[in-house]
Amino acid sequence: MSPKILQEIIKKTKDDLQKKKKDFSEDWLGRSLSFNPFMPKDVILALKSTPENPYRIIAEVKKASPSKGIIREDFDPLLIAKAYEEGGADALSILTEPHYFQGNLEYLAQIRRYVGVPLLRKDFIIDRYQLLEALVYGADFVLLIAAALSRKELKELYEYALRLGLEVLVEVHDKSDLTKAIFAGANIIGINHRNLETFEMDMSLSERLIPLIPNRKIIVAESGIDNHETVVELSHMGADAFLVGEHFMRQKDIASALKNLKFGEKI
Repeated sequence: MSPKILQEIIKKTKDDLQKKKKDFSEDWLGRSLSFNPFMPKDVILALKSTPENPYRIIAEVKKASPSKGIIREDFDPLLIAKAYEEGGADALSILTEPHYFQGNLEYLAQIRRYVGVPLLRKDFIIDRYQLLEALVYGADFVLLIAAALSRKELKELYEYALRLGLEVLVEVHDKSDLTKAIFAGANIIGINHRNLETFEMDMSLSERLIPLIPNRKIIVAESGIDNHETVVELSHMGADAFLVGEHFMRQKDIASALKNLKFGEKI
């Protein structure tokens, strides 16, 4: 995703937010939380590596992307989510961005009813309104992309999410992003190996950034992970969890592919 596409997505997101706020005010959305039957799950517990469960998998429900187009034609978000849970996923990432990733907030609400693991709302969050939405629709944690926000914006959105009871995965792509994430107080830091400008994968990014991350943070490796050996290698560097989407979306048997990635099982 190039900076130009990132800017386009954020512009679309702002336009969508204007329309949404006219239909349902932030105050209305906040009050609707009293009818929310879902208590946020313990995301830290789900993502922290342990000797018994060293490779935590955040499996992504993802139909399309700006660079690859449609990734999975037979896309049924609920069936995919159930297959992930059956395969041993520790959390799920649900794409809700509608224009470039063909996601939908309704996928989040639907999956929440039937799946017991923590859910991440993966979107381009730039406004408190989206954090309220995430909670209303059943998310347990949200993605904040350091490259899409100023240092001040990131810290403010991060702190507001925590006040709502949401955990936050702060995604970084370089040292500058990491500085922002640490300033915000991020407990869960995602290192995205995909270069935002060239689309190329830099699998050495985790090796360079992990030593700069303070102790006791949960580290999530993202992008370019498609085999058990890579998971083990990144784990040795210090990664707790692994966010994987496209690899699973291209598999016929999703549950088996997840077991293979997480446990090294050949099924």
